[in-house]
Amino acid sequence: MLNSALLSSQSFLFEELLNNWSRYGINKEDGHSYESMNHNWTNNPLGRVRLLTQCRQLYTFSHACQIKSMPEWQAQLTPLFDFIVSHYFIEDRWIFSLNDDLSIKDKHSDAYALAFVLLSFSHYYAVTNDDRALKFMKKTHRFLLENMQSESGGFFESYPVDIKQVRRQNPHMHLLEGYIAAFEATHDEEYRNTVQYLLSLSLKHFYHKETKTLREFFSTDWSLDPETGHQVEPGHHFEWVWLLFQANKIVPSLEYTDLAQQLWLTATRYGLAENGGIYNQIDGNTYQPLDKEKRIWPITEYLKAITVMPIGKEEKVDRLVKAINFMQQYYLLPNGRWNEYLNEDNSAKDFPLPGTSDYHIFLGLTEVIAWAKANNGFQSSF
Repeated sequence: MLNSALLSSQSFLFEELLNNWSRYGINKEDGHSYESMNHNWTNNPLGRVRLLTQCRQLYTFSHACQIKSMPEWQAQLTPLFDFIVSHYFIEDRWIFSLNDDLSIKDKHSDAYALAFVLLSFSHYYAVTNDDRALKFMKKTHRFLLENMQSESGGFFESYPVDIKQVRRQNPHMHLLEGYIAAFEATHDEEYRNTVQYLLSLSLKHFYHKETKTLREFFSTDWSLDPETGHQVEPGHHFEWVWLLFQANKIVPSLEYTDLAQQLWLTATRYGLAENGGIYNQIDGNTYQPLDKEKRIWPITEYLKAITVMPIGKEEKVDRLVKAINFMQQYYLLPNGRWNEYLNEDNSAKDFPLPGTSDYHIFLGLTEVIAWAKANNGFQSSF
């Protein structure tokens, strides 16, 4: 059952979603990706074109080219990379967004977006060997250390720094992802050291030992934010599970794989809805759902977590089959489209296709495909 579900998922991903985004979602004149697409594959202007979106698209197509040789996709990588560095790297730092006419909109530097510079440039370099990517990765690393580090630990959300801003675990999680990719691409010890630093931060500040939950929002001193500190996202628990096991290949430690297993237990116990799917948000103190809607990305993170968790193969396959079947029934649509949000009853909300979501769909499905090839006799169509 798993292998047949993966064949259709692979076809959806490589023959429909990525082909259509490549065909309709990339501007053929300057190489940039559109921020959002309508369900008829026309551009859906939102009044902003973010660095984050460009980097997620560069990552997705770069990684896809490593899995399947697609000359038409590979031909788009360098124009997209060139667009990113020529439009967003201003005054020796990255800016947040452009207007729809590609003039500068928001000049602040965003830690979350910088994480995806590291991730996407690492994979772009793996495909192209373009040394410019390595130079910009090092500039990004230096800027984070010299301008966005906090004395209380971790990184501020944005630059110029507002020391009163709410602190979040989410940018740090994606920075961990970016630094893992940067180390894998370069074996640079500076990147490995930052991986270790971010891992230490997760145990020290993000993990709430009393409730065994991963917290999201904090004050400057890393105490829980008085208004939002109770809010917990099961999808981020699953995302951390996968990342902790990836990081363990670089910085081996039972301390962090034990953390991954605890986050898995909490998220699977309280984050899975009885009628399928993953709640957007639960209360970290009571474990009750706060937001019963189900965006697509948490279930893709659940897929990734299943592939790395040390559970029996029978349970692993059962969980993968149920999750992929749920995705195919409620999220994935013909012609490479998807439902971004489901209501509590799994009915679909009317919402366009964000240019940031195919990163989640791509990585979730390809991690399962890779696991099934290695462990379940899956024969890929390429």
